[in-house]
Amino acid sequence: MSTLKTNVARPFLTLVAFLHRENLFRLMGVIVVLVVLGAAGLTYFEENRPFPDALWWAIVTLTTVGFGDISPTSLGGRLIGVVLMFFGIGVLGTFTATIAGVFVERRLRKERGMGSYDDLEDHIILCGWNDRTKEILKDLRADARAAEAPIVLVADIEAKPVDDEQLHFVRGELTEVHLKRAGIETAATVVLVGDRSLEYVARDAKAVLSMLTVESLNPDVYAIVELASEDNVRHCERAGADEIIVGAEFSSRVISTATLDHGISTVLRELLSAQVGHDLITVPVPDELVGRPFFEVFCDLKRDHGMIAMAILSHGVGDVVTNPAGDTIIKRDDRLVVVSAGERHAS
Repeated sequence: MSTLKTNVARPFLTLVAFLHRENLFRLMGVIVVLVVLGAAGLTYFEENRPFPDALWWAIVTLTTVGFGDISPTSLGGRLIGVVLMFFGIGVLGTFTATIAGVFVERRLRKERGMGSYDDLEDHIILCGWNDRTKEILKDLRADARAAEAPIVLVADIEAKPVDDEQLHFVRGELTEVHLKRAGIETAATVVLVGDRSLEYVARDAKAVLSMLTVESLNPDVYAIVELASEDNVRHCERAGADEIIVGAEFSSRVISTATLDHGISTVLRELLSAQVGHDLITVPVPDELVGRPFFEVFCDLKRDHGMIAMAILSHGVGDVVTNPAGDTIIKRDDRLVVVSAGERHAS
């Protein structure tokens, strides 16, 4: 019961704080005084006029709506109406302009990365902005599972770089303060993209330090880190990274493989991009396939779902078994790495 009261009272207290902060209580007080004095003045000059009717007339006149259902007949009542009309234009204009100014200022603050998003939950945080981050964002939005997902970008740039309603922007370096503004403590995934303005050694050192900061704020967040050198993978693992991608190493292996087996890079590009072709994704094991050999699972997935199973993620996040033996038993908590023929979907 106390929790319910708290949830009901919180929006009210937020509204009161907003009105006080923007000095709107004064304007509201002036409006109330004008309405009450106008109604009282009308009943004074026109004694046969009930006060509730006079109050309605004062509100209609102050707002310059002018329904015309009630109108003063005495000279004094008409003079009061003139005063209410002139004051109404000024006071209400100031009131609406103040509210509009607040919303415009909030919008500008968010566009410039000055907002706070610690009320988000299970969102994605992208750290750093460059061509690589831009492509990551495009790929995420092309995936049905993340098309409308809230994403917070933390980057030291002037303003929000793209027009995306569900992309929130926090301006600044990857410090504890800015990560907290991005909602790191309730985020599901954080992606640390290497700073291309730095040399390889400094870039990886910054990535490891940023990973340590992330780990200290939310040990449960799934962290993906891009490194420039394979030599620093062990340091990043010790810092708590869940997945580490070495850009140069990955590119080199793709190139060397494509040199001997032409067309491999085209296949990988299609599988890894949500924007074109089929997709490489992970899916939970369907209930009817739990406890069955991999070969049977492979055949059923292809026949019933149009998917090709390529690997098993043990316990969902454990070791990867690529091209498992046909008699490998699939467990309930495993995840399957598959090539999906259709749109990516939530799992």
